[in-house]
Amino acid sequence: MKLADATKLLKDQGFKNTPKRYDMLEYIFRQNKYVTARDIQQALKDKYKGLSFDTIYRNLSTFIDVDVVEVTELDGEKRFRSKCSSSEHHHHFICLDCGNTKSIYVCPMENSPVDLPGYTVQSHKFEIYGLCPECN
Repeated sequence: MKLADATKLLKDQGFKNTPKRYDMLEYIFRQNKYVTARDIQQALKDKYKGLSFDTIYRNLSTFIDVDVVEVTELDGEKRFRSKCSSSEHHHHFICLDCGNTKSIYVCPMENSPVDLPGYTVQSHKFEIYGLCPECN
């Protein structure tokens, strides 16, 4: 997904494209990694004095609801990244040093014998953590 697609989706779903919201989204989309709310606050602190975590999290929640941002948890902290442009089912490798991500198009669920009689699996998540070639 591209930034222009994300802003259009937000507008189409009735959300105003405020400068602050756009700048937050732009920062997230420029990264090739998951970022924290603190990362966003640090990146925008000079432009928006007093930018609160409440404002950041409220917008992040909107971005997740509209499905333009993905969320994961690493080291007990929520992290956010732009929604991948691929509509193909995939997972991610996440570098524990620099945070960069790489898409993985193999799914372990395809070969995993899941024995859940009476249950309906609606979703799953699989991430691999380690060091990328630049950090290794």
